[in-house]
Amino acid sequence: MIEEYKFGSITIDKKTYHQDVEVYWTGEVLKWWRVKSHTIDTADTERAVGQNPDTIIIGTGQAGMVRVTQRCQDSIEQKGIKLIIDKTEQSVKTFNIILAESQIEEGKQEKVIGLFHLTC
Repeated sequence: MIEEYKFGSITIDKKTYHQDVEVYWTGEVLKWWRVKSHTIDTADTERAVGQNPDTIIIGTGQAGMVRVTQRCQDSIEQKGIKLIIDKTEQSVKTFNIILAESQIEEGKQEKVIGLFHLTC
């Protein structure tokens, strides 16, 4: 699904985005904006959490400069949602792997959402 990530851009289903994105297992791509530029807190993940996914993957930028608050992490995990936090390049790979593996297993579509910061 995600074809390429490089600093400042991500290509998904042949369309390139130059702003941070929220990517759903369904293929839907939404603009993702945070209250504070380099901090992710509960308000920044509400839309994704509201979809009741199995997994949320957060890409913290090329160099991993974005910080996910402990409050945000706890809030997601308390809802029974698996949380993966990594630099964006690795988090994109993880998103694609989870999506591909769940499509192989008949009848088991994993609901995975990726929140990707494209710079820093």
